[in-house]
Amino acid sequence: ETTTGGNALKFYASVRLDIRRIGSIKKGDEVIGNETRVKVVKNKVSPPFKTAEFDILFGEGISRHGEIIDMGVAQRIVEKSGAWYAYNGEKIGQGRDNAREFLRENAELAYEIENKVRESLGVAQLAPQAQMPAASADEAADGVVPAPAAKGKKSDQKVDGALAA
Repeated sequence: ETTTGGNALKFYASVRLDIRRIGSIKKGDEVIGNETRVKVVKNKVSPPFKTAEFDILFGEGISRHGEIIDMGVAQRIVEKSGAWYAYNGEKIGQGRDNAREFLRENAELAYEIENKVRESLGVAQLAPQAQMPAASADEAADGVVPAPAAKGKKSDQKVDGALAA
């Protein structure tokens, strides 16, 4: 594989990623996204040569529900037998696309599976949905809790006031 731009670009870059489309995601005949593989070619800040595969849905971004399914299967939280996906003995869909849509429609189940995956990986769990403060629709869908407003110094408030004027 050759990189355009000469040797300086390869040398001075801290991180280089090889991003490839490995497939299309279709709904009927219409293509609604891409299956993507990213390989770290060079990384000066952490170990290189890692790979990641995920779905990118047009107009939506990286499919969170698809990742929940993939990681759930990898951690043996979601059972996969043939084309069927099941959680706690309950079938959630035939085929990955149907399972992804099922989780999109059943946010509480997706939240439960994601927290079990996070627990098995030793990653901090999401805040309980009932206790989450009001957020924008995007933040609520991602489970991201907005940071509380910082109480700045008076000098910061003067700067903010000057910028507003």
